[in-house]
Amino acid sequence: MLDKAKTLTHGAYDAAAASALKILVIHTRWNVEIVSALRDGVLATLTNQYAIPRSNIDVVEVPGAFELPFATKALLKQGKYDAVIPIGVLIKGATVHFEYISESATHALMNVGLESGTPVIFGILTCLTEEQALQRAGIGSGAEKGHNHGIDWAAAAVEMALLNQGKARKH
Repeated sequence: MLDKAKTLTHGAYDAAAASALKILVIHTRWNVEIVSALRDGVLATLTNQYAIPRSNIDVVEVPGAFELPFATKALLKQGKYDAVIPIGVLIKGATVHFEYISESATHALMNVGLESGTPVIFGILTCLTEEQALQRAGIGSGAEKGHNHGIDWAAAAVEMALLNQGKARKH
C-alpha cells in the first residue's frame, strides 16, 4: 500500500513566511519520465499550495544521482536558498551499481545538509522495479496511479526551511 500525502495542514505553517522562501530544485536526466513527474509535483505544490512565486524557485539539471550531492553543495555556496530538493530515481538492475549509487548519494546529501545548515530534502526514489518508481511518481499503470512523492518533498522543504528560520508553528 502506498503512503498518502504528508503535506502540512492549513494553519500549521506561516503562509507569508512560506511564500517568501527561496527553493532550489536539482533533478537528474536519468529516468526522465519519472523525474519529470516528480519535479512537476514539487513545482506545483510549491507554487499552488504554498504560494511561492516561480521566480523564487530555481531548477537545475544534472547528469545523474551521483552528481546531486556535488551540485547541491556547489549551489548552496551562493547563500541564496532556504531549502534544496534534489530529485533522482534509482532502479535496481542486475549489478551492484544501484547499491553503490544509492548509499553514496544518500549519505552525501545528508552530509551536505548538516554541513551547510540548509535543509536538503531526500528526493531520490530507490526502487526495485520501474513500476514501483512510476507509482511513487503518481504515474503508475492501472487504476491505481500511485502518489507523487514530489508533493511530500515540497512540503518537507517548506516545513524544514521555516523550522530553520525559527518560524515553525508550535503544537
